[in-house]
Amino acid sequence: MQNKEVIKIENLSKKYGDKEILHDVNGTVESGEVICIIGPSGAGKSTLLRCLNLLEKPTGGVVYFDGNDLMKTGEKDLSSVREKMGMVFQSFNLFPNMTVLDNLKLAPKRVKNVTDEEATATAKKLLERVGLGDKADAYPASLSGGQAQRVAIARALAMNPEVMLFDEPTSALDPEMVGEVLAVMQELANEGMTMVVVTHEMGFAKEVADTVWFMAEGTILEKNDPENLFQNPANERTKDFISKIIEAK
Repeated sequence: MQNKEVIKIENLSKKYGDKEILHDVNGTVESGEVICIIGPSGAGKSTLLRCLNLLEKPTGGVVYFDGNDLMKTGEKDLSSVREKMGMVFQSFNLFPNMTVLDNLKLAPKRVKNVTDEEATATAKKLLERVGLGDKADAYPASLSGGQAQRVAIARALAMNPEVMLFDEPTSALDPEMVGEVLAVMQELANEGMTMVVVTHEMGFAKEVADTVWFMAEGTILEKNDPENLFQNPANERTKDFISKIIEAK
């Protein structure tokens, strides 16, 4: 049985004034698939991710989510689409004046009208899931970067999304904290969560991705399973990028 196509990107482009950030980007994300997007800085990876839930409005092309053309979606319907796409940013974006528990409860109560009791129960369960059950009453300022990012993941999961989008979730972390965040993401992947991950963590991409997209100069130059893309890249630009990573090690 073929997996359901959750996201479809057709001929996507994005310009800021005369500067073209994305051009002719095409791709599909199927239910349960983990896609890692890799490539040099300035390739347009984060912009592409933000176009998927229209945090950035594409200049041209189409993004379909569950078969619906997002470019034709009204603001109200767009909010419900965003509920189904959890987003985790580089910089955590937690509310500093709220406890960890209240950070998790806010959106389900405000957006989904979930009762306080239900939101609390879900939040506590999710904090246990990311290994932070003892941090419910803590404030973000008291957390390490790795803990804050795990809270941010739990907060996105509190909305029970269909897809999780990760924008370089470990790039702001000290090296020793990267592993704890990647472990949570790996567990989500193992549980069948559909994920699109912009990452510099090549080990994670090799181990966890079903498909790797290599981006450069604002478009996807190569898509393949991790083994083939890393061992036997077809595109010269991909070869060059991967050889530089290997040298840097």
